[in-house]
Amino acid sequence: MTKTPRPPAVAGQFYEADPATLARQVEGCFTDARGPGTLPDRRRSTVRNVRAIVVPHAGYIFSGAIAAHAYRTIAADRPPESVLVLGVDHYGMSAGAALSARPWLTPLGPTPVDLDLVSALRQGALEVNEGAHLREHSIEVQLPFLEYVLPHPKFVPLEVGFGPYEFLQDVAKVVQSAVQDRDVLLVASTDFSHYVPPATAQRLDRMAIDQILASDARGLYQTVTRNDISMCGIAPTTVLLAALEGSGAHPRLLRWGHSGEVEKMREVVGYGAIVFEGDPGRPPVK
Repeated sequence: MTKTPRPPAVAGQFYEADPATLARQVEGCFTDARGPGTLPDRRRSTVRNVRAIVVPHAGYIFSGAIAAHAYRTIAADRPPESVLVLGVDHYGMSAGAALSARPWLTPLGPTPVDLDLVSALRQGALEVNEGAHLREHSIEVQLPFLEYVLPHPKFVPLEVGFGPYEFLQDVAKVVQSAVQDRDVLLVASTDFSHYVPPATAQRLDRMAIDQILASDARGLYQTVTRNDISMCGIAPTTVLLAALEGSGAHPRLLRWGHSGEVEKMREVVGYGAIVFEGDPGRPPVK
């Protein structure tokens, strides 16, 4: 497996390219009025209760403050041993589900890949395909946030292409099996409605979010496809929901918003931050 780091594809576009400026930009997402309003509290819990998050991946100026709500919950939790980031295949390059097995660079430095988890995930349609990740931004834009809230994070990038529900269910079964005996945080990267009036975005996104809050993977897939909701991350989010089945994780909506909150526009893109927390009746992740 190659150890040559993947260079950033969208630094200077979706987020700042200068390390110090990027660190301030990430902090600005937390303190923004659309964000949590304060920087994360560094006094962490001794247990890990957050099992998964759903976060947006647009430019930080538009969606970073929304994503910060979810990352603030991670900053307060005990750090996971690894993070599996489920991303979108915007360019049709994955031919199914593409893993990466090399470190990823951002202006804040390299993020190492958990090779043991990569090996556990290399089953069925899940294959290492470095070329599929070269241009894709949906996973990359999560890394500065992970690097900010976690000490020395290890992660695995998994780009999930859109396909029939049965295909996504098969991917989820591999994910579920691979993380079953590991301390892994799941992250699904998605924006919601694209380029529709704000009221339409709110109505359509609420339909999709209600299915996520019901932990209904098939219901989400059917709601999005039948109502033609332009949720780009329907594949990774469906996989996340299906992989969490039986885990006892409870979803909670932290914030929904859209790009029109930043600057006036007739058509907007919707964003949501959702956290999945452990069942109070079950022990937390050890």
